[in-house]
Amino acid sequence: MNRAFDFKRLIVVVLLIVLMTVIASLTIGRDILRSNEKSMLSFAIVNFSGYLFFFLIMPVELPFIYYLRTGYDPLILNLVALGTAMSSQVIDYLIGYFFSKGIIDRMIGRRRYEKAETEIRKYGNMTLFLFNFLPFSSPVISLAAGMLKFRAKEAFLFSLAGLICRYLLMTLIFH
Repeated sequence: MNRAFDFKRLIVVVLLIVLMTVIASLTIGRDILRSNEKSMLSFAIVNFSGYLFFFLIMPVELPFIYYLRTGYDPLILNLVALGTAMSSQVIDYLIGYFFSKGIIDRMIGRRRYEKAETEIRKYGNMTLFLFNFLPFSSPVISLAAGMLKFRAKEAFLFSLAGLICRYLLMTLIFH
């Protein structure tokens, strides 16, 4: 019975991954291929997707810098970046909180999860801040924080603080 439930959860997660990939690909591809136009919606989808733990290889800093350099209002761009990043981080945390370790182990690997768990247990809030400030894999940290049932308020506060510092620094350097 438990294996059937885990299998259903895995199917739901896989379907969500496929859906997000299709949405991101269609939006980004359509905007870039059609007269090289870039929209804030495309940026929002790319940034949101980049902070979901199953899109670990998507570098979120590059689209932000690209959009910043193409003349978008830095304040609006920062607000969209922070909003989409935090939305994804909340989803990552909740997935970690509610889904079993077995499913997540199969998706991201035991070694990656254990490394994140070790950092969170050892350094706590500072880990959440640093992994969101520096270009590390902050989605995995949010996922691990959820799995560890880390205090949600603190997890979100320190994640947001790190993201604010990251995006402000990138704005100051590249604008």
